[in-house]
Amino acid sequence: MDDADDFLAWVRSALYRAEMALHDGDAAPRRALWSRNEPVSILGAWRNAYGQQEIDEAFAVLERAFSNCTSYSFELQAYDVVGAMAYTAGLEHISTSVDGQPRSYTLRATQVYRRENGEWKVAHRHADTVAE
Repeated sequence: MDDADDFLAWVRSALYRAEMALHDGDAAPRRALWSRNEPVSILGAWRNAYGQQEIDEAFAVLERAFSNCTSYSFELQAYDVVGAMAYTAGLEHISTSVDGQPRSYTLRATQVYRRENGEWKVAHRHADTVAE
């Protein structure tokens, strides 16, 4: 398996499970996949965050807001792996409850990853809602 195949396998397994868990109210798997090395950042559909403290606060807010995820899929549109860096761009299709209210929506999401100690870690996320 080459670097790109290895990366895609990780995106389709560990990263997918972490996003599904987050939308079901458990941010622990997402936190585990995020880099603990600065810089880290989120330009988010709900809020922006810069640095470890703000990232952790953002995950806590999302964890409290989300529950009862009935569907999460990631429609990968582009990606690349260059050495110890990678990115993905695609659409996240989500059905979950937000503050107890069922919602379905699509986010455009771009993420940047770093390979740290042989493991992929998320370093940056940008997401916004796709207008219907």
